Amino acid sequence: MTGMQKLYLLVPLAPLFGAIMAGLFGKIIGRRGAHTVTIAGVAAAFALSVIIFQDVQAGNTFNGTLYHWASSGGLDLEVGFMIDSLTTMMMLVVTFVSLMVHIYTIGYMSEDPGYQRFFSYISLFTFSMLMLVMSNNFLQLFFGWEAVGLVSYLLIGFWYTRPTAIFANLKAFLVNRVGDFGFLLGIGLIAAFAGTLNYTEVFAKAGELAGMTIPETGWPLITAICIGLFIGAMGKSAQVPLHVWLPDSMEGPTPISALIHAATMVTAGIFMVARMSPLFELSETALSFVLIVGATTALFMGFLGIVQHDIKRVVAYSTLSQLGYMTVALGVSAYSAAVFHLMTHAFFKALLFLGAGSVIIGMHHDQDMRNMGGLWKYMPVTWITSLLGSLALIGFPFFSGFYSKDTIIEAVQLSELYGSGYAYFCVIAGVFVTAFYSFRMYFLVFHGEERFGKAHHEEAAHGHDAHADEHAHDEHGHDDDHHDEHHHGLAPGQKPHESPWVVTVPLVLLAIPSVLIGYLSIDKMLFGDFFKGVIHFAEHHHAMAELGEEFHGSAAMALHGFTSLPFILAMSGVALAGLLYLVVPSVPPVIARVFSPIHRLLENKYYFDKINEAVFAAGARLIGRLLWKVGDQTIIDGIAVNGTAKAVGLIAQLSRLFQSGHIYQYAFSMIIGVFLLLAFWVNRG
Repeated sequence: MTGMQKLYLLVPLAPLFGAIMAGLFGKIIGRRGAHTVTIAGVAAAFALSVIIFQDVQAGNTFNGTLYHWASSGGLDLEVGFMIDSLTTMMMLVVTFVSLMVHIYTIGYMSEDPGYQRFFSYISLFTFSMLMLVMSNNFLQLFFGWEAVGLVSYLLIGFWYTRPTAIFANLKAFLVNRVGDFGFLLGIGLIAAFAGTLNYTEVFAKAGELAGMTIPETGWPLITAICIGLFIGAMGKSAQVPLHVWLPDSMEGPTPISALIHAATMVTAGIFMVARMSPLFELSETALSFVLIVGATTALFMGFLGIVQHDIKRVVAYSTLSQLGYMTVALGVSAYSAAVFHLMTHAFFKALLFLGAGSVIIGMHHDQDMRNMGGLWKYMPVTWITSLLGSLALIGFPFFSGFYSKDTIIEAVQLSELYGSGYAYFCVIAGVFVTAFYSFRMYFLVFHGEERFGKAHHEEAAHGHDAHADEHAHDEHGHDDDHHDEHHHGLAPGQKPHESPWVVTVPLVLLAIPSVLIGYLSIDKMLFGDFFKGVIHFAEHHHAMAELGEEFHGSAAMALHGFTSLPFILAMSGVALAGLLYLVVPSVPPVIARVFSPIHRLLENKYYFDKINEAVFAAGARLIGRLLWKVGDQTIIDGIAVNGTAKAVGLIAQLSRLFQSGHIYQYAFSMIIGVFLLLAFWVNRG
């Protein structure tokens, strides 16, 4: 193993070591020891990722096996790494955001009794995600895929005494299993028809796979593989209809929201499809499917952000919508634009989540935006960084989100794929919706009337509903027995306060790339040779090539952005939010009453949860009851167990009739037996 290969191995192993130390020896090393060892592990992984990134930029890539686990029927099961520009970009994003979250957690979780356990989980999550993005084969990809799912289950249900948290983590786990079933089918088809799980070997056979069909069905094999893999991505990256787990995962502590929903778990599906571009390029049907699902998610999840009152849930629905944008980019073969938006989004979304957490700390763990207002005076660092994050999110020119989001919109406009017209409408309308809900949140939290210190007494006037109350709970409610949502938040006369430096420093460090990373890197990443040989395009998918011809530099693109339709729509959304929530705040409740059917539809999240409950959960309960009553009680207990016992008893009772103790009866039985044997042999002869 060369020196560079040892560095590759150290990147995931450093966070794993921190996770083991904090998890198994947390009581011995204490709180300081737990956060020191895990932060050191993730910081080392980030530093090594920077070195590896520079090495790859110098032209040194790696694709090889580090450990041969087993062979089965000609199929090699291995652990290996593929280190190229896509991998190193993901490694930098994952380790940097994770490092910021680790530092932030010191301040956020300072009073929590599960402090060491939390650090162990987030470090283990980082290890799992790194194993996923660095893999060079489907077996290791699936290991990392399932590992991030498992750790997210532990993190969402971190406060396990709270029933809502247990419900949320179970929901996330089950919904992801649905997606993973499709993912496993896709991998199974690859193993069966390609005879290998190694990426490069599969890609080399992509042309052969494209000419095959699935026996007895006649379905094109490559389409079935790609749709199977994408269904896995729909679960992980929360695309309609497998999106229902993500908003509920807000039950976990805020640092988890930033880690799961910004740079890591939810972007795993986007990364995977981009990595599989040589396969997806061969199936127009699969690309159209990806495009339509992504477009639907981008627009319709954005609408849900408009009616949320919980500050974290607004950001969660924003994540769903932005993941839709990334998926749309994948659908029109703009894979580089998708992973570019993945990168820019990771920074500003982590910033918005951590900013929301900072507000929650300042508000003494009240998450209801109707109890906030005017916080800019009390929390200046949180205010400025949240404004920068919001501007990046709505795609304001020169901010990082502008470069990635506008590229996606233009790529969709140039696409001729089936469904691209619908997708263009969704992404362009989504710009207005995103700007509206983002600045609705910003204005409600940081500007306007100061509504804190008098929480819950004006709720009727603000269109209060029981559903919102369900989620306006104490972020640090460790035990439901001691938890009363009417006693959290600021007391009358109490003022909010800025968060400690361990919370504000990560906000500032995330704000810098949220503003600059797009301007500095678009030229090389989208229109240079950054992804050359890593991401593949079919010749007739020409959207990115056309955009490259029109691109004349970062500054020119941003200046042109001030005259574009997305900018006009975004500014209209900001202006409308300002009008409704700063100038005439009495109007939104009136609009909600006038359009009550639509408002009810959005508040009930298009009834996805109720449909799942009525159809799938009730169906599962019915099947379970049938299996219990018929299978368990009737067949297993009734026939197999009790029936066998009764049969043995019956045979024993019959046998007793011949065990009388009379010699003449035994002699008679023997004569009858001999007679029957003779009759049998005579008949055979």
